[in-house]
Amino acid sequence: MKGLVRAALAAVRPADVLPSPNIWHWPEVYEVENRAQDAGGALWAALRGECDWAGRDVVDVGCGDGFHLPVFARDAASVVGVEPHPPLVRRARARVADVPGASVLAGPAQRLPLRDATADLVHARTAYFFGPGCEPGIREADRVLRPGGALAVVDLDGLAPPYGPWLCADEPRYDPVEVERFFAEQGFSLRRVRALWRFERREDLEAVLRIEFSAAVAERALAETPGLSFEVGYRLHVRRKPTGLVLP
Repeated sequence: MKGLVRAALAAVRPADVLPSPNIWHWPEVYEVENRAQDAGGALWAALRGECDWAGRDVVDVGCGDGFHLPVFARDAASVVGVEPHPPLVRRARARVADVPGASVLAGPAQRLPLRDATADLVHARTAYFFGPGCEPGIREADRVLRPGGALAVVDLDGLAPPYGPWLCADEPRYDPVEVERFFAEQGFSLRRVRALWRFERREDLEAVLRIEFSAAVAERALAETPGLSFEVGYRLHVRRKPTGLVLP
């Protein structure tokens, strides 16, 4: 088994992967961030309302260290996390080792290590920030979806304060209007969601903002956040795979 795992990890080519410096370099701080996000469950409620996964097969693309896998596993038939970064693959496997119906595979979004038509929901959270350029991942999601299945993309809303302006200030390549236009042209619906990030300690909030942003933007964000919580806007994009022949 260890030899098979090593072979699978070796098959992930670095050129296929867009690095995620926050979770790659500071996984423990990112764990704190994950626990603080969506404190009221608004994102989960919106996602379930759009594409309920109860009794269905789920794929979580770019699952990181598997934080969301146990949530899906509570009532999904199965959930498979796919993650390209070997250290995170190991962490995710450890997280779900005792979770029935949950597993983790190594691979990039554009080459999912799954058979055709084996999933009912493909979930990608904060993985497709830039819109254009994600077409190979979208095609792969369509390949592994069954007819009638859904691809759900959950990303940060660059137009929603306060987090959106921080994101745009820190990443000049990010154009939220262009990103939304891209998903609309690809046939995705759009649902905006406001979710609460709530921390137990000020030092946790500070640590999270400092791994998410450059020093200057992090200081700005901290100055604009006097307490232990703030709201973050998200975009939930959903596209369903047709159930039959689609005619022009």
